[in-house]
Amino acid sequence: MATMNISLPASLRNFVEEQVDEHAFSSASEYVRQLIRQEWDRERLRKMILEGANSEREGAWDSEFFENARERLRRHASS
Repeated sequence: MATMNISLPASLRNFVEEQVDEHAFSSASEYVRQLIRQEWDRERLRKMILEGANSEREGAWDSEFFENARERLRRHASS
């Protein structure tokens, strides 16, 4: 695993340490990794939404359409 050092003012460092304690993270690094993973997931979702919004609509938007969309998202999320 690669190493990256960051500098934080005391107030942010204290906040990170509180979050580690309150949420049972094993370390500040694990807390920061989790934040980055969450942002990464949000960015991927934004891109998927924009791709969908910019794509041509195919067929009717009925309950079957939305169930198929949910299934595609589940498969994508698990990969």
